[in-house]
Amino acid sequence: MENIGTLGVITGIIARFWPVWLALAVLLAASFLYRRRLGLYGHLIGSGVGLAGVLIVAFWLFTAIFADIVAPFAPLNQIAVMKHALPGTIEPQSGIAFYLGGDKLARDVFSRMVHGSRIVLAIAPAATAISLMVGSLLGLPAGYFGGRIDAVLSFIANLVLAFPVILLFYLLVTPGIMETPVPYAMAGFFFIFPILFFVALFYTGYSKQPGKLAMLLAAALLIGGYIYSGLVFDADPFDIVHIEPNELNIFVAVAFASSPGVFRIVRGLTMDIKTREYINAALTRGETPWYIMLWEILPNARGPLIVDTCLRIGYTTILLGTLGFFGLGMSSESPDWGTAIKDGSQFLRLYAWPALVPAIALMSFVLGLNLLADSLREQSLRD
Repeated sequence: MENIGTLGVITGIIARFWPVWLALAVLLAASFLYRRRLGLYGHLIGSGVGLAGVLIVAFWLFTAIFADIVAPFAPLNQIAVMKHALPGTIEPQSGIAFYLGGDKLARDVFSRMVHGSRIVLAIAPAATAISLMVGSLLGLPAGYFGGRIDAVLSFIANLVLAFPVILLFYLLVTPGIMETPVPYAMAGFFFIFPILFFVALFYTGYSKQPGKLAMLLAAALLIGGYIYSGLVFDADPFDIVHIEPNELNIFVAVAFASSPGVFRIVRGLTMDIKTREYINAALTRGETPWYIMLWEILPNARGPLIVDTCLRIGYTTILLGTLGFFGLGMSSESPDWGTAIKDGSQFLRLYAWPALVPAIALMSFVLGLNLLADSLREQSLRD
């Protein structure tokens, strides 16, 4: 079969990413044009490390958004003659090259890598956001009130943290548990926290504006309830909000394992910030404890939390790859990077590209998040 060669592979891949390059160009132009108005983000792109982190993360974000345009083939499309095809081999019928070769099931490695970014960028940030809300809603009262509340919540958090992480994920993500009500019960518990978070935020912040409060609460309850029913009960009549059982397991596992770490960070920050003068001023004004926690303490704890969130998304990405490598969580035909690495590793000595491509993709995305976190940490120290 005909091969386009190394130069053809490089130029072909660059050409396939044209919507990503266009989106990055627009992002950079807008970022530098309005840099002074963008606050933390404006300072972030002013440093080399921060700019590199933003570019890498944005590259994969836009790749996930435009995956259907960038990828020349469907992730599950099999073409028998392309089994273990070398990078650059042209597929006879379409005349389109397998830029990064074919895997053991004659699927395009490049297309699967591109579509795999969608799975990673859909699960890792969303699961991290849920754990952030769970940890915040529990860590704020523990640090603010102390006493028995702090003792009970800290004991539960330490109990989860003391459990071996690998065994914990094996128990939560193993295929057999999907047939039990445990994942759905845990999902029902964890997914209620975003609704509680926004209801508490709006109620404490707009209690003196009844009209605005009513609209915000109605929006939070209606939108949150709709998403909650689709995720937990799969009861969305329009099938817009839907999640596969194996993906639900991963969400629950990440939220369960990550929330105690967030809890400890928020608790420690709350214990420090509640001694500041502006907290005493809020108490003098007669503000409620939950108003102080959500509108005074939490915004002033955003620096360390943003840094931790970036790192935690990276850890979750590595975790997804690890679970996929061990055949847990995602289905066997999933194009996620961990599963692709596992499939490619079986023939690593003979055909390196099926495992190497998703491994480099995973490594680059985590690298971008780490660079972003380092730059944010430096910026927070300056502030």
